[in-house]
Amino acid sequence: MQNLTLTWQSAGGSAVALLGAAYAAKRIRRPRAAPAAALLREAGTLLALFSLWQLVGRLSVLSADHALDRADWIHRTELRWGFPDEAALQQAVLPHAWLVTASNYYYATMHFAVMIALLAWVFLRHRDRYGWVRNTVVLTTGACLVIQFIPVAPPRMLAESGFVDVAAQYGQSVYGGAVGGVVPDQLSAMPSVHVAWSVLAAVAVLKVARGPWRWLVVLHPVVTVFVVVATANHFWADGLVAVALLLVAYLVQHAFSGWRPSQQEAATAPEPERTSVSS
Repeated sequence: MQNLTLTWQSAGGSAVALLGAAYAAKRIRRPRAAPAAALLREAGTLLALFSLWQLVGRLSVLSADHALDRADWIHRTELRWGFPDEAALQQAVLPHAWLVTASNYYYATMHFAVMIALLAWVFLRHRDRYGWVRNTVVLTTGACLVIQFIPVAPPRMLAESGFVDVAAQYGQSVYGGAVGGVVPDQLSAMPSVHVAWSVLAAVAVLKVARGPWRWLVVLHPVVTVFVVVATANHFWADGLVAVALLLVAYLVQHAFSGWRPSQQEAATAPEPERTSVSS
């Protein structure tokens, strides 16, 4: 199973092309060109972020010294602090082949699928909130990438601690070989972008959507946390750090929005009264 099909070079080149096309469409200055320019700009921005993620993963793989030691330290620290042992949870799941298979599929497919669906839905149906969602994705992912320059192995590589690489065991691993000429990064376990994006998606839907059905989206981060632990791709700590970075991204945006009125507020603000000066 493979879920990465673009190298950082091809993704970066595509991003530059899309952003250039967006600039050209914007220069046309026609009503029909504006939506196309916006769509091209957002697609280019997301591809640029994907390219950066791929590049960071490649650089991390090239400097993998002590990645296993860091993972072992995280595991031992969690146990000292009283966290439940991820290996014990995985051992409880292993006898249920259907659950293991489903967890592997969820890990490999839902990470990107849910985020793409979220961005498309907000862009098409709630354009006024799209900037907030997109900026949160960029800030959170960027912060995670900075930390991921320090390689940390996933739990599944700590066989001596009782972990099992169930994706490889079931032939469902996304890390089974080179994809598009690049070996997918296996040493960016800290922090977990899977967890960060799942919580981000849930918060965005709860904030933007209306009606009681929107609360079903809470299942996505819950299932994601279970899946990343059951498949031994992440520690509890990986998710906690990722959620902390997500909160920082929200705070940064809140602080920034307080410095200037939103476009809607600016549009509805009353005009200052004009005073006539008599001579």
